Amino acid sequence: MVEVTPIKEMTHEDWLKLRKTGIGGSDAAALCGLNPFASAIHVFQDKTSKELDRKDNESMRQGRDFEDYVAKRFCEATGFKVRRSHMLYRNKENPFMIADVDRLIVGQDAGLECKTTSAYNSDKWKDGQIPPHYLIQCLHYMAVTGKREWYIAVVILGKEFLYQKITWDDEVIKKLIAIEEVFWNQHILSGRMPAPDGSRACDELLNQYFHTAKKKSSISLIGFDEKLERREELLQMKEELEQEQKKIEQEIKLVMQDNELAFTEKYRVAWSNVETTRLDTKRMKEEKPEVYQDFAQTTTSRRFSIKTA
Repeated sequence: MVEVTPIKEMTHEDWLKLRKTGIGGSDAAALCGLNPFASAIHVFQDKTSKELDRKDNESMRQGRDFEDYVAKRFCEATGFKVRRSHMLYRNKENPFMIADVDRLIVGQDAGLECKTTSAYNSDKWKDGQIPPHYLIQCLHYMAVTGKREWYIAVVILGKEFLYQKITWDDEVIKKLIAIEEVFWNQHILSGRMPAPDGSRACDELLNQYFHTAKKKSSISLIGFDEKLERREELLQMKEELEQEQKKIEQEIKLVMQDNELAFTEKYRVAWSNVETTRLDTKRMKEEKPEVYQDFAQTTTSRRFSIKTA
C-alpha cells in the first residue's frame, strides 16, 4: 500500500526535487483552500517550476528546532514512545500523494505531527480545536500511510503544551483524495494553471510568472465586461464599507479621548502611543547626505486596533 524512499542521507537539493513528485501535507491544505500561507496556484507553481524553493524563514527554522522538544513533551504527557522514520512515504494506489512525517508512534498504528506557535494564536487551539490546515495535513498523512490515528502536539510558546488525537474519517479522507487526484491530473500533469482564487499567493505567482510586459502588445478581453462592471461595484462597496468602518472608529476615539484602553463585554480597544523614527530626507539631501543619525527625527503617534477580549 505504501512505497518508501529513504531520505536520511539525501541532500537537501535532492529532497526538494523529490517533493515536486507529489502532493504533501501542507499542499493538501492549500488545495482545500484552508492553508493561510498558500493556495492551489502556489502548489501548481511549486510542482511545475524547475526552480527549487529553498526559501526559509525564522518561523520555519524554529519549527524544525523545536520539533524534538515538542515530541519529548508529547512522550512525557502520554507515556508513548516515538521515533523518526527517515522515509518519504508514497501511496501506491494514489502515487501523487506523498508524506514526510515528523514522528511515528512505537507499537501503534499512528503518527505524530509536531507544531509550535506563539501565544497570539492560542485561541485557535482552545477547547480542543485544531487549526483546519493542520487537521487536513494530518488526515493527508493518514491517507498516504494508511494509519488509523494521528496525533498533533503543539507548544504554545511561553504558555502551554497541548495535544489532540485525530481518528480516521473515511468520508473526509475519500473527499481529500478526490480533490488531490483532480488537481494532479487536471493541472500538474496537463500543465494547466488553476483558476485565480483572490489570494495574496496568487498575486505573487502571477507577478512572478508575468513580470515583464511586451512593449506595445495588446489583447482583447472577450467576455470580461460583466466581471469588470462587478469589480466597479465592489470598489464602490469597499469604499462605503471603509467609510462606515472609519465612522465607527472615530466615534470610539471621541469617547476614549486621551485614554489608551477601552473595554466592552466582548472587545478590548487600544489606541496606543507608537514611537517611530523617520529620516529628514530633505535636510539630509541638502546638508549631509552621508550622515544619518544627525538628522533622524523621533515622533510619537497613536495606533488604533480592535481585538476580541
